[in-house]
Amino acid sequence: MAAADGGGAGMGGPSIAPLAKYKLVFLGDQNVGKTSIITRFMYDNFDKNYQATIGIDFLSKTMYLDDRTVRLQLWDTAGQERFRSLIPSYIRDSSVAVVVYDITNSASFLNTSKWIEDVRNERGDDVLIVLVGNKTDMADRRAVSVEEGEDKARADGIMFMETSAKAGYNIKASPYPNPNPNPNPNPNPNLKANPNPNPSQALFKKIAVSLPGMEAAPPANNANVVDIKLNPSSQAADGEGGCAC
Repeated sequence: MAAADGGGAGMGGPSIAPLAKYKLVFLGDQNVGKTSIITRFMYDNFDKNYQATIGIDFLSKTMYLDDRTVRLQLWDTAGQERFRSLIPSYIRDSSVAVVVYDITNSASFLNTSKWIEDVRNERGDDVLIVLVGNKTDMADRRAVSVEEGEDKARADGIMFMETSAKAGYNIKASPYPNPNPNPNPNPNPNLKANPNPNPSQALFKKIAVSLPGMEAAPPANNANVVDIKLNPSSQAADGEGGCAC
């Protein structure tokens, strides 16, 4: 993409760097809420009728931070075993891998290890990995504690956050705290309810400010658009919206 003309070089006006694009691939077992997280972020909507992702879906959204703008390319992968052979090719040129599990399903949490291993096998340490425990609105059925998620993320050297795609918790900016701050007493007293969120650290903003190269972005007058040295995705198309692949 050519740099936009901010008044013309011949006129001495500033030029704006190309919009930085980052590929985010969403991984995890079937029915953990990968598509719902993306839908909540893109459209601030939640579909109660579950439909399994077939193959790969792609959406793109421009995100405006305080001092810069980035384009996030969101790749939604199928969790079914029959689509596993497709996954490595989509991990291969990703900037971020979001590994999602269902906090009410301990098997989906245990299986995050294999998804993280898939990412490491394809990208080594050249990728930001975020472990996401989804469905905090169902905290009365919680099977995976916050501490377990935090401990795993710490052991694997990755980021961690809990979300609720249904309530928008930690996905969309909201004046409300955890949608279930005082759930019914849990059968397991060792399971801790989710703490109140920091709204400024909602999932996608936290990802955006942690992207490779963001800390090196120069604070110029036109720093709202930053050119970060990453290989562009050969699979992703320009423009907002998406395609089903």
